[in-house]
Amino acid sequence: MDPVSFQDFLRVEIRSGTIVRAERFSEARKPTYKLWVDLGPELKVKTASAQLTSHYSPEQLVGKQVVVVVNFSPKQVANFVSEVLVLGLPDENGDVVLVQPERRVPDGVRLF
Repeated sequence: MDPVSFQDFLRVEIRSGTIVRAERFSEARKPTYKLWVDLGPELKVKTASAQLTSHYSPEQLVGKQVVVVVNFSPKQVANFVSEVLVLGLPDENGDVVLVQPERRVPDGVRLF
């Protein structure tokens, strides 16, 4: 692994947000959801596509607080633009488990 400096780390903006809407993304090649994540008054609501279908239903996702990267370039996924990257970790089967704050924090705060 190539080491990165602390300055490199600071260039990646990782923030908290709350999923306010989730729906199945039938146009995507792999089982995926469309998400709308509230990032607080400064950043507002941003969209994301996420392969979370193994562990979560759309109904379970709404209201969950998540951790997202907000300063990657938007990515076109089929007919949907993903503006942020929702962070997750693979379980023993490679299915995505959400990275979440250990307790509730304000939406939009930056990880440090």
